[in-house]
Amino acid sequence: MREVMLIIHFIGLAMGLGTSIGFIFLGAAASKMEKADQQKFMVNSFALSNMGKTGLVLLVLSGGYLMTPYWSSLTSMPLLMIKLGLVLLLIVLIIILTSLMSKVKKGEAEKYAPKIPIVGRISLLTVLAIVILAVYNFH
Repeated sequence: MREVMLIIHFIGLAMGLGTSIGFIFLGAAASKMEKADQQKFMVNSFALSNMGKTGLVLLVLSGGYLMTPYWSSLTSMPLLMIKLGLVLLLIVLIIILTSLMSKVKKGEAEKYAPKIPIVGRISLLTVLAIVILAVYNFH
């Protein structure tokens, strides 16, 4: 069962990280468009965030299972504790991004759209830090 959960975990990672990187490329493409087209393009691309959210759910569910042997010794594993803290931070960042995207879709793009790339980049850096800590913790 561990191998199945590990596969699910890596699929979730690919979905989540792929979404973050995908938005960087979509933002770069949008920056070359006219302002009106740019906004419409980015709002339409928000559908990609569903893949990232699905990946995050897979990561959390499979990660909870994969953590089973470590819960009792968690306090003696500082890198793992930091990694789990960053996972919680990532969940908060995804909630913030979802809220910002919702406000942009409702017509408040002027105020909220510029915040999305900033929070998105912080999310990407958080994911990368989680991956690095996982490698150092579980190698």
